Amino acid sequence: MSQKKSLKKDLYKHPDYYLMDDLLTPEHQLIRSTLRDWVKAEITPIIEDFAQRAACPKQLIKGLGEMAAFGPTIPIEYGGAGLDYISYGIMMQEIERGDSGIRSMASVQGSLVMYPIFTFGSEEQKQKYLPKLATGELIGCFGLTEPNHGSDPSGLSTNIKDAGAHFILNGSKMWISNAPFADIAVIWAKNENGIVRGVIVERGFEGFTTPETHGKWSLRTSATGELVFDNVKIPKENILPNAQGLKAPLSCLNQARFGIAWGVLGAAMDCYDVALRYAKDRKQFNKPIASFQLQQKKLAEMITEITKAQLLVWRLGVLKNEGSATPAQISMAKRNSVETSINIAREARQILGAMGITSEYPIMRHMMNLESVITYEGTHDIHLLITGMDITGENAFGG
Repeated sequence: MSQKKSLKKDLYKHPDYYLMDDLLTPEHQLIRSTLRDWVKAEITPIIEDFAQRAACPKQLIKGLGEMAAFGPTIPIEYGGAGLDYISYGIMMQEIERGDSGIRSMASVQGSLVMYPIFTFGSEEQKQKYLPKLATGELIGCFGLTEPNHGSDPSGLSTNIKDAGAHFILNGSKMWISNAPFADIAVIWAKNENGIVRGVIVERGFEGFTTPETHGKWSLRTSATGELVFDNVKIPKENILPNAQGLKAPLSCLNQARFGIAWGVLGAAMDCYDVALRYAKDRKQFNKPIASFQLQQKKLAEMITEITKAQLLVWRLGVLKNEGSATPAQISMAKRNSVETSINIAREARQILGAMGITSEYPIMRHMMNLESVITYEGTHDIHLLITGMDITGENAFGG
């Protein structure tokens, strides 16, 4: 299999217009520089080739585990790194600067698989799964979205029934990151009483299949698939004992959305950095295009929006560390960061002209990826309505 290495040097320089680094601890900065060096060495040289082939670079899994990118906030006794939420955000930002698909892999593993097992699982489940998930020896996925239930997960139809010695699971999930090669899946299903329960499904359980989704123009380095359950026998010890109701899976989504709010800014900063360097080098009419007013307008607006978003996610990280960040605050940050990033990617593409659509530069890849990120983990519109409901007290969902 081809694993073509890029000959272009990764010249990325982190934009910090408001001296945000002064708000970070030396540990935060060390984590960032360590991840940045790893991304430059391991992701940048291969990612364009994998994106062109719509292939997932699974060889990165071991390194992501070594970098503590899987469940960094999980306590050390369960294999995590025991880091704070700003550290987690920084890690997702650096990985997504490399590629959104790779950050998605890490987000799912940490926020949607390890977090629910740690938060809602039994001690036996934590000991069995978390250390191996932290190293990447096991890869997990998270099943909430269904063919007929996306923004309204309360209507999910996947179900579990008590069969005495075990449970029987039936139903299907779709648009599931990591599904094609995941070793375990954290699944949300309704029991006979209509109560949502969490279930750990292991690959190899009879009746459990994971067909891959092909033909994506976005997140091409991320393996996406369906989860299909046809009378799957679930051992009783695989039920998450402390998860009852929709609040449990939604709390997992809040963890993931926090990482996305930080992560996508990595893509935005990469686009800005590339566009700024290109504008200084590219000459037209015997002058660098950076000297023209309209190009300066684009670049000035980019760095302004990046700076505003940096301040927003940093403050959210402080609130998360204090345990006081609300789901609505996380929604605002997710929505703002993705909108900011996708607009910056589009403007950066214009600065590069025709070169912006080629794999010689990362901008079109980032732009296509962000078209998925603006939809998953709560669509752009749903997050807007979450903010609207929070400030007005009126529920506009379904209206």
